[in-house]
This record gives sequence, C-alpha cells and structure tokens, in this order.
Amino acid sequence: MTFEPELVVRAQAGEGAAQEELVRQFSPMVFRLVSRFFRHREDVEDLAQDVFFKVFTRIDQVRPDENFPGWLRRVTINTCYDELRRTRRRNAAFEIYGPQQESEPVAAVEVPAEPGDFGVARVALEALDPKLKIPLILKEVEELSVAEIAQTMGITQTNVKVRLFRARKKLAAGLTIGGKKYAVEIIDKDTTSDPVRAGQIARELINKNKVDLILSTSTPETNNPVADAAEGAGVPCISTVQPWEAWFFGRKGDPKKGFKTTFHFSFGVQDFANAYLAQWKQVPNNKKVGVMWPNDADGNAIRAALGPILTKNGYTIVDPGAYQDASTDFSSQIAKFKSEGVEIFNTFPIPPDFATFWRQAAQQGLTRQIKIAQIAKTGLFPSQVEALGSLGYNLASAAYWHPVFPYKWHLTGQGSKQLAADYTKATGRQWNQNLGSDAALFDVAIAAMNKAGNPKNKVAVSNAMRKLKVDTPLGHLDWGKGPVPNVINTPIIGDQWVKATSGKFKLDLLITEHADDKHVPIQAKLKPYSS
Repeated sequence: MTFEPELVVRAQAGEGAAQEELVRQFSPMVFRLVSRFFRHREDVEDLAQDVFFKVFTRIDQVRPDENFPGWLRRVTINTCYDELRRTRRRNAAFEIYGPQQESEPVAAVEVPAEPGDFGVARVALEALDPKLKIPLILKEVEELSVAEIAQTMGITQTNVKVRLFRARKKLAAGLTIGGKKYAVEIIDKDTTSDPVRAGQIARELINKNKVDLILSTSTPETNNPVADAAEGAGVPCISTVQPWEAWFFGRKGDPKKGFKTTFHFSFGVQDFANAYLAQWKQVPNNKKVGVMWPNDADGNAIRAALGPILTKNGYTIVDPGAYQDASTDFSSQIAKFKSEGVEIFNTFPIPPDFATFWRQAAQQGLTRQIKIAQIAKTGLFPSQVEALGSLGYNLASAAYWHPVFPYKWHLTGQGSKQLAADYTKATGRQWNQNLGSDAALFDVAIAAMNKAGNPKNKVAVSNAMRKLKVDTPLGHLDWGKGPVPNVINTPIIGDQWVKATSGKFKLDLLITEHADDKHVPIQAKLKPYSS
C-alpha cells in the first residue's frame, strides 16, 4: 500500500473521509507499537484511541515536507512513554531479548489467543524503567536503528546507546537453575484466534527461534494447533484456559498413553456442571434450559458432556442445534426458546455472537422470561459486559480466577487481592481473570524448569511435568492426580455480574458458589436475571 501525502493535507482541511483513511492505513502500525508495551487488549485499544485523538488535534503541526508515518510513530511512542512513566507497571509490559552473556539462554515463549477474543497477553519477568524499556523494544523488536530511535524519542544517539546498555544489563539476571544462570528470552506472538496462524507461529518459534518451552493460553483455536506443533517437534508446551476435554480429546488423546511433551491445566465440563447446579438452585425456575452451543471445539465438547449431566440432574435441555460462529440472525433460536418457555439460558459463544444474540433476545422479548442467564467464554472481561449496558446486569458467569482466591503468584509473592489491586492501581482499569491464569503459567513453567535441573533439556522438562506439584494463583496443581495423562483440572467458581453500588467501576463480579473449591469465599446469593 502506497501512502499518499495528500491525505494529510485533506485531513488538515477537516475532510472526514481522509481522516478515516489515515486511521485505516495506520491502525495496524499503531496497534503493533502499542502492543509491544502493554499487556491487555483493552489497554492497547484505549491507548491507540488516545494516539489518534492526539493525531487529529495536532495534525496541523505536520509540515508538507514531513514524513507523516515517522511523525505518527513519534506520537505513538510518546503516548506509550507517558503511560508507562505514569504507571510504572511491573507485571503488564512486554520484556524481550535479554542478553546472552556468560550463559545459554532459555526461552519462555507465550503464544496466546485473545481471551474472550481479545488478546496479546504479556508477562514481564523483570520491570524496566520506561526510559530503558522503550529503546530496547524499538531496537530489538521494531528493528529501528540507533539514529531512528534517537529521532523518535527526541534524545541523542549517545543517550540511546547508554539506555540500551543499561536495559540489557538490567535483564541479565535471568534464572538460576541447578546452580547455573540462564538468561531469559521471551518471544510473544498473537495468533488472532486463527488456528492456521497459531500452528504456523508455533512451527516458526520451534524451527526458527529454537525455543525451549512454549506457553499457550485460551481457546482450542490457539492451544490445540500450538500443542500439536510442539508435540510433533518434541518441544515442551504448557497451556491453559480451555476445557481440558476439548484440549485432550480434541487432539485425539489416548487416555492410556497421553502425550509426550504437551501439558494442560484448566477447568473441565464437570467443573462447569458443579458451578451451574450450585447456582441454579438458588433461584426458583422451571428447570428448562435453552442452550446456544456453537459448532466449534468448545461447543461440541460442552454439548457431548454437559447436556447429559444436566439432564441427569432433572433439567430439560432445549437445543435448537449447533450454530456457526459469527452468525448474525438468531431469530429462529429465540422463537424456539420463547415457545418452549425456557427460564434458564446457557451459552459458550465468542463475545460478538453473544452480544448480537442478547440484544436480539431483548428486542424480541426473550430476556423478560429468563430467570438465569448463564454465560461462559464471553463475559470474561468487564468491558464485554459493560458494552451491553443494562442488559449486562445480573448475567451469571463462572471464574477460573478471582481476587478472593486465597492463593498467591509465587513468582512475585503477590496474593490474589494484591495482584488485582496492583493491576488496577497501575492501569486504572478493572481486574480480569487472565491475570491469575497468566501468572499461573509462569509459576508452572519455572517449577518445571527447576525440577528438570536443566531447562535446555526438553526431555527432562517434559518428564518433570508428568508428576509436577506446584502452587499457583489458581491453587495447588498436581499432575499426578489429573483426569487423564498430561492434564490437571482446575476449579470453576460460579459468579454474577452485578451493578456496582460503590467505587469507580460500573460492575462488580461477585462469587455466588464454591462447589469446586470450598476455600474460595462466597460473596453473594445469585439474583434472578430479570430482577
């Protein structure tokens, strides 16, 4: 795509079409740059909006002979720098390319999908001052020259070189395992929830980057192809946030044999059933459940296993059939639910599908008869529920991590409450469940490498995982007690999104049952959706 400088002139004249075209052409660059520094998709989107707001309020400053892409890059980097300097976030920025001094590097590689169809998950092993972080990422990730970094940041080339040296020295600590120090390189990739891309990325990491370990999170569309690539290459891989049945049986796992190098910790269908049965008895209902289970790996696993459990417990399942992801018209399903008189609704959709369905359900009168609206896979992030307005109040959900979990992140020593509070203090945003699961991935990875004695020995790391016992923000994990080889299931705790009665945020997520883990305190009784 060729950039036309005339677009800037037209945008300076206030032409809306020109401004929209600039956003369309340069959004990928802005999002890429911002995502180098910030962990959560919400943060990236908010800061990208800030960047374009600044661009169009200052666009008159762009001279006719000036390089607009370079100017936009400076605005983006300065916006990131201001935010980093303000928050000094320790656990939500992206650190990459530690030095390879004295010792061999061990790669911890995370290949996340977008949890709840949002993504770009990153965890810092060691915080860097923004003054050091920005030039390091511009140099090693964006591959800018020292001169380009100096121009972008408005500092001298000598200053750039000094900051690069200090950043690399700062990251030199690495990990000490078996009495030997290993530098750490974290390579972070976004699969965009595309299984083909996920497999390609995993193979590139294995064959090109020669990684020692892969960490993967969220949904079969990412976890399964990444695990398959790792298994085929003999590279250890640890994944989470996906029903373990969809991970194990979705990859044609044999319960008698398991897998060689791929491992998973997450909730299962029975965990959802435990939460639902405990929640649904709190609100009087006719035990008729309308279900929207999509034609994908999650939906098919839920249909095969959860339906029979609910039926066995006296619930009538009203299933209009598997629908395709990204559907836009749910009128036939809504009509069936209304005619059958369902009072409980359950779904495992991608977030955009639920938003479309629930708005149509409200327009067509279905939500008035629903007493319990139980959602999963969507509603993991406050922003997804807030976007529904009042339709989001009293949606029942389930959490794989929550600030009231009585466990801590052992890498940093933060308890769950402190982890959530520190995130909110640093970002100004409400906590989300992936804080706990992402932290758990690194607790597991470090424990496995320590137990192996040599993190470069892939067979040793894989063998260490088979009987690994480790404490995490999700609780104690023991791979010797899993439902099938290579798997340990983690709890799902029922909760509900309610309108906040105090504080800066619009919603609270309150625990309403704890059948899967009695150590998690209950905060409230489930309210009827239509109350």
